[in-house]
Amino acid sequence: MSIKVLVVDDQPMYRLGVSAILNAHPGIAVVGEAGDGQEAIERNRVLHPDVILMDIRMPNVNGIDATRRIVHPEGAGNVPAVIMLTTFDFDDYVYDALRAGASGFLLKDSEAETLIAAVETVHAGDALLAPRVTRRLIEQFAESAPARLKSQTVFNELTERERDVFEQLARGRSNAEIGKTLFIAEQTAKTHVSRVMNKLGLRDRVHAVVLAYETGIVRAGEQ
Repeated sequence: MSIKVLVVDDQPMYRLGVSAILNAHPGIAVVGEAGDGQEAIERNRVLHPDVILMDIRMPNVNGIDATRRIVHPEGAGNVPAVIMLTTFDFDDYVYDALRAGASGFLLKDSEAETLIAAVETVHAGDALLAPRVTRRLIEQFAESAPARLKSQTVFNELTERERDVFEQLARGRSNAEIGKTLFIAEQTAKTHVSRVMNKLGLRDRVHAVVLAYETGIVRAGEQ
């Protein structure tokens, strides 16, 4: 079954180009397009896409507000993975978009192969950060984020081992790297990661990073 994609951007020619690239790839089908955030919200309810490519800066309802309303619907609704499209490496709205529920970012000048890989990545449940949208960027936003949450409350349900795994996860380490650092098997690390994500209600690894900075578990500049 094809991955259903909704393309959202206020520039018709850009939507057309992205749609053409995706539709030419087996296993991906663009089911619709939208010119602003409000239209995206409405089309998501009707088309039930698996992935939404969402421009950040749009008239009427912007991409961040639309993402928040799509990922956190008031009632029952389709909850797709959302990839934010940004023109700049350093976009003032990146951190807000992460908090709104975006699964990652993609630069609008990315190659066709990168675009296709991005759709497949988030559909598989993994987080996506464009190569130039680095973790350092997220760290800078997280450092100036709103008041930090009390980590002892947020992490009460985690065991000591799970907290160790979370810290490694929040530093962007893979399951293999977590296993090597904590001297456990990769499969064991994968199991711990899954439990941590479920207990904390995290959608993907990007949001694990956000939570880690918000709670002070990881601070900007730490590796």
